[in-house]
Amino acid sequence: MQGASVLVVEDAEAIRVAVESGLTEAGHRVLARPGGARLETDLQRFRPDVVVLDVLLPGRDGFALLAAVRARSDAGVVMLTARDGVDDRLRGLRGGADDYVTKPFVLAELVARVDALLRRMGRVQTTVVVDDLIVDPDRGSVERAGTPISLTATEFELLHYLARHRGKVLTKTQILAAVWDDPDADPNLVEVFVSGLRRKLETHGPRLLHTVRGLGYRVQEP
Repeated sequence: MQGASVLVVEDAEAIRVAVESGLTEAGHRVLARPGGARLETDLQRFRPDVVVLDVLLPGRDGFALLAAVRARSDAGVVMLTARDGVDDRLRGLRGGADDYVTKPFVLAELVARVDALLRRMGRVQTTVVVDDLIVDPDRGSVERAGTPISLTATEFELLHYLARHRGKVLTKTQILAAVWDDPDADPNLVEVFVSGLRRKLETHGPRLLHTVRGLGYRVQEP
């Protein structure tokens, strides 16, 4: 997932921070607000693909903000609320919401629902481009400067993860969790695979995959 912009409006700080972190980690660009006072400005300037709206907000509630979104934007809307009554869900869906998540929720589920909504809307750009590097997960292919590069399945997953988060420093623990699905795995795995991946990439151009000492790794345009 690349290139999606998500506006989150949630007044509970702990939830807002967690949702922002989870969506950012999934590769989205996120703007998080504690209320809807700046909604119209954010819709115009940030141009979100998806808006995550809490229902119980100070000032205008989520249903009022939903109406404002629908009047000004074609963004997808996911309602987020502690209410689980059928009437509330129907009110949101009839008002133009695309999905509804009830608190308490698992963060991974919310991220998955946002991703699924983006796919339904046709706003998913799966191909990742960094300088002259093209990573295409749909075809399972990698090219650099127009030349195909042969990678193992793990090397491909590692490169795709790093490229999706280009410019961001990713720790070994984050990489192990995302690529090996085990944050407690041997950190040396990351070093070994990064080294092999770097050799293959640098056969066709300058360094893209950088080591940030004491922190982790980052894909960055030369």
